Parts: sequence; structure tokens; C-alpha cells
Amino acid sequence: MVSKELRVNRQRLQSTLQEMAKIGATPGGGVQRLTLSDEDKQARDLFVKWLKELDLEVAIDEMGSIFGKRAGKNNDLAPVMSGSHIDSQPKGGRFDGILGVMGPLEVLRTLDENNIQTERPIIIVDWTNEEGSRFAPAMVASGVWAGALDRDWVYGRTDINGKRFEDELIRIGYKGPVPAKKWPVHGYYEYHIEQGPLLEREGKIIGAPRGILCLHWYDVYLEGEANQVGPTPMAGRHDALCAAAEMILKVNELPERMGGNMVATVGEIQNYPNSRNIIPDKVHFTVDIRSWDDDHALKAWELVRRDFENIAAGRGCPIKIEETWRVEHSPFDEKMVQRILDIAQELGYSSLHMVSGAGHDASYMNQVCPTAMIFVPSIGGRSHVEVENTRWEDCEAGANVLLQAILQSANEK
Repeated sequence: MVSKELRVNRQRLQSTLQEMAKIGATPGGGVQRLTLSDEDKQARDLFVKWLKELDLEVAIDEMGSIFGKRAGKNNDLAPVMSGSHIDSQPKGGRFDGILGVMGPLEVLRTLDENNIQTERPIIIVDWTNEEGSRFAPAMVASGVWAGALDRDWVYGRTDINGKRFEDELIRIGYKGPVPAKKWPVHGYYEYHIEQGPLLEREGKIIGAPRGILCLHWYDVYLEGEANQVGPTPMAGRHDALCAAAEMILKVNELPERMGGNMVATVGEIQNYPNSRNIIPDKVHFTVDIRSWDDDHALKAWELVRRDFENIAAGRGCPIKIEETWRVEHSPFDEKMVQRILDIAQELGYSSLHMVSGAGHDASYMNQVCPTAMIFVPSIGGRSHVEVENTRWEDCEAGANVLLQAILQSANEK
């Protein structure tokens, strides 16, 4: 049963989100807080300040993730956790990730002002580098914490300017002393905007995903032969960008060729020397394949990889492929998912049982403990862009569901 009278403070939640949106604000109304940037540090500092105002036990681990612990009646019991991320995409939105950190912060503020003590401790977390836009792959901090990724491998990852993850972590002062190693967790809730059109299209307020699609990331490197464009005949050219263009179209065609049930995207490309009158001799691009069926995604990759090799050979452009990251699809805990649906109904919010097409730290938390997510609509289905938006009343609704879900889990003995 839900506590009918207990609700979050919508105005405070809105104010907190707006305060965070000032950090790294872009002219188009979005935010740019790339992982381990000065803007990321500024947002982290503000978050830690707010945690300390609640007298939470604050800890920072060696991956830079920030944990705030609220004591329970029995601190020997495994805690309930909730969180997401503060970092953003380049010119990203002001709700993606940060709603999942400010949401549980508002939950803890609500419990505090109402003098509510739970049986179990509650931990709020900001995971470092969920986006993976500056340092690939994504979700590295939760991946290391869960034991799925090697810490030193992540430390050595570099951005486009050659800066190392570990060095930047130290630079902003957030390489903490606590080992990034999992501990027993009773349950994990992640609150997020949907980042897609389904909830809005169906006219629903609360989404309860049954899980997250698998995510496969690949990096493709091509070598061609540079030359002055004017005197060099078209016949016999080894144009790395032309080879990449053919490959990119193959990626776009891949879901249809595989009969659906997947998406495939090239989202990043670097062309060298990137001069209008020089034939490109180097190209790097990324491939992102997602599906609920892991085997289906792997078969799709094998198909398009053969296409890549044939195109590279035909163009005379040697190819190197790096399998950067692979996360299997994540079916969430059915009991926790049903709890979210039940709470939504009791609070009078319409809901939808769905699937998440975006990756989240919940994928790795799902390998450690029972996990579930709470979605609210993205206006126009837009995300990872400056125009990303969600209604304040929907933010409030999702936070109210999160409040009740955390209360129920944290009072289980």
C-alpha cells in the first residue's frame, strides 16, 4: 500500500533541476557537461553540497562515483539504492540522467522533512561517465563497480584529444579512496525520462520497462591514400571516406535486412585530414547495434562485418575493427516492475509496461541485485538534444512513484 498523503515537493524538485541546468547551459536550452570536464566538476560539487545538507554519509569511489547514504533502523540490512548520472551528451538535454539523481534527492529530502525512518539504509548515487560520449564506452563506473569492466582498462581510455580518463578524474579532484567494488544491495531503482515516443504516443504518464535492450558498440578504422583532388583521376583512388560512406549505408539497411527487432546506428565519424582538396586517407566511425535478442544482434554484426571487409577490399582501404563494448539485454526484476505499475495505479497515474531502448547504469546494477526503472514521457520523444523536454507535472509524478517504491523496498525486512 502507498502512503496516500506523502508526496514530493514539486516546486523544490523543479528548482533543483533548474539550478543544475545552469551548469553547462547551452544557448539552445540544453546542457553540456561532458564527463570529467570543469562543468561536470561544478555539478558534482553542488550535488555533494546538497547531500551534506541532509547529513548523509558521503563517499566517493576510485571511479569518481558519488554515494550518499541515509541510515536505516537496521544498518546491517542491505541498502536500497537509487541514482543515475550527472554527465551529459555534447549539447544534450537538461533532464537526461540528472532527473534520476535529483529525483531520489527529492525523495530523501521528503523523508527527512517528514522525519520518516526506514528499516534499511537508502543510498543515492551519481555514476561517473554513463554517457560514454567523451570516454567510450558508456556506463563505465557502474560496470567497474559491478565487476563487469576492468578498472585499469577504463583508466586508460582516452578522449578525442588524447586525455586519459584517470588523469582527468584526478584533475577535477574526484578520484576517491573507496574501492569501486560491489556490495550487497537489496534493490536498485533508476528514474529516467523515456528518451523515446511511446509514453507520449500512448498517453501514459509512468513507464515500467521490463528490461533494457542489449548494446553492442564497435569502432571501425579505415586507411586510404591521401592525394591532391584535382590531378588525381577517379579511377584507382583509395578514398577512405567513400569506403566509410558505403559501410554506413549498410549499417542503416541492417535492421530491414535482419527482419526487424533491432536498431543500428553510426553516430560518430572522424575524417582525416578533413580538407576539401585532399582525398581522405583515414576515417574512424562507430557502430551501435541494439536488440532484445542478443543472438540476433550478433548475427547482424557478422553480416555487416562481412560487408565492411568486402567494401574495404574493393576500395583498397585496409580496415581495423575494435569490438569496444558489449552488454547483454537486461530483464528486470518482475516483482519490482509490478510494484511500480501497482504504485502508479494507486496514485492515479496511467502506466505502460514497455522496454527501454536506451542504455542505463541499471543494466550493470541488474547483474548485482533486483533492479527496475521508472520512466516519464519525453516531449516529442526527443533526447540527447538541446530541445529535450519533460513536463514538470510528469517529473513530479515519477518522483512520487519513486518515493513510494523506495519506501516499500526500504521497509522490507
